[in-house]
Amino acid sequence: MQNNLLLDADLIQRKLARMAYEIWERYSGEEQIFLLSIGQGGQAVAQSLAAQLRRVSPLEIIILPLSVDKKAPLSPARLPEGTDLSGQSAVVIDDVANSGKTLFYALRPLLAFDLKSLSIAVLVDRRHKSFPITPDIVGHAVATTLEDHIEVAAEDGVPVAAYLLLKENL
Repeated sequence: MQNNLLLDADLIQRKLARMAYEIWERYSGEEQIFLLSIGQGGQAVAQSLAAQLRRVSPLEIIILPLSVDKKAPLSPARLPEGTDLSGQSAVVIDDVANSGKTLFYALRPLLAFDLKSLSIAVLVDRRHKSFPITPDIVGHAVATTLEDHIEVAAEDGVPVAAYLLLKENL
């Protein structure tokens, strides 16, 4: 299977640096921000974004996993037990946004809190929305066919490449 490289490690870091500046601009009046990561891909992006944010801002950054079963999105999404986000600002983070379905269901547990502010950040946005969810902060937007697939590869918890896998190669 041939992978078409969309983003290499250097370009990913530049995109993440720009995303960090966007987050800092949105939340410059805050003292802390919660980064809510979806899955392993979201965790890698959140960790890298946090590192970039620490370079450009004084924000206290708290990363929490937001567990969503992408294969069974109707099963309840979960935050760590005891989490209280009321009055806080948060950014939901994923590696790739496709139809918006995962992000849509990931927002459900957040409705239990009176959040001060909420945004969505993704490294790659495919722009194939079937749900009314559009990321606020996007590293890279790409037009693909519905059958194609985007994969973000990570090494040691750091995103190092994004590939477009064409339908004929799946």
